[in-house]
Amino acid sequence: MTICIDCRMIDASGIGVYLRECLPFFLQSENEFFLLGNSTRLRCFSSNANIKIIECDIKPFSLKELFFFPIKIARQINSASLYFSPFFNIPHGVKNSVYITIHDIVFPDMPELTSKTGLVARMFFYRRAYKKAQKIFTVSEFSKSRIQHHLGKEKPVIVTHSAIQPMFLAYRANVQNIQKTQTIVFIGNIKKHKGLDILLDAFSIARKEGLSHRLVVIGSKENFRTSDNAVLQKIDILGSEAVLFTGFISDEQLMEYLSKAALLVQPSLYEGFCLPPLEALVLGTRALISDIPVLKEIYSGYPVTFFRSGDPADLKEKMIELLFNKKPSSPVLTNDLLLKYTFEKTASTILREMNAP
Repeated sequence: MTICIDCRMIDASGIGVYLRECLPFFLQSENEFFLLGNSTRLRCFSSNANIKIIECDIKPFSLKELFFFPIKIARQINSASLYFSPFFNIPHGVKNSVYITIHDIVFPDMPELTSKTGLVARMFFYRRAYKKAQKIFTVSEFSKSRIQHHLGKEKPVIVTHSAIQPMFLAYRANVQNIQKTQTIVFIGNIKKHKGLDILLDAFSIARKEGLSHRLVVIGSKENFRTSDNAVLQKIDILGSEAVLFTGFISDEQLMEYLSKAALLVQPSLYEGFCLPPLEALVLGTRALISDIPVLKEIYSGYPVTFFRSGDPADLKEKMIELLFNKKPSSPVLTNDLLLKYTFEKTASTILREMNAP
């Protein structure tokens, strides 16, 4: 069997990680592969005898992909047995069996995140992908239920969890006795569903009550939109001594911040899977997370602490309790929990479903 894998998003954040970590396990199988994307970025795979690179620099979800995708490239894709995308973009002219991943379906669930026009455009792509796909993969039972709610139950939706990157496990093994600092870490973008405004409210109350810890936001302040003025005002009131925006950082820097933090707070209102709490736990840092359904699902059995979603007062109380009750000071993960989510399992499930009738 020849599988064409769309690798154009290999450098993206969450989707890129999902793709990069699954690829080696795909390529170990006995299948032939076409990798669609930038040949320079895919150079590390070019020496494999079972791989052919299809050069393509057309952006996913662009008008060119949707209406003017080159016939020559479409023919090469169609010469494979099937096409797999780690997202839900499908180039015009692709006619073979299509398998896609929908990580979440946040926009119809939280329409306030976009304009009416933006929601219509996104629903067009969701529905188009659903119609064309043979099977759909997603990263949690919660996401599966929401996909079926918005798009229907006619197509198979298979849960293939996201997972921890092996480098976090290697960092954990190689770095011992890390000295914790007086920092609280938040990882994620600053869109409303990530809940940063709720964390800022809780953090502000805690500071007034004498908390001396600094909040480290792994992300860029410049990414705020004009509609985020209220959040910007909260940050300005707290001041740069209280809140640090890191901007873009390397994986090594991310792991250093996480391993040295006293606490990770994930105040999300909506997620498809949500990796930061797992990354924190692996690196020996406690995680305080909202009690939304998907996080209750993914982190069932893990040594996390939940707070009432959207409640700054409860978040503040749990945050203070964790920061000053230092027994135990670091979470302990069993081997079963460390290996509950792996990209080897995810890739294996995807390959199995591709081979199934």
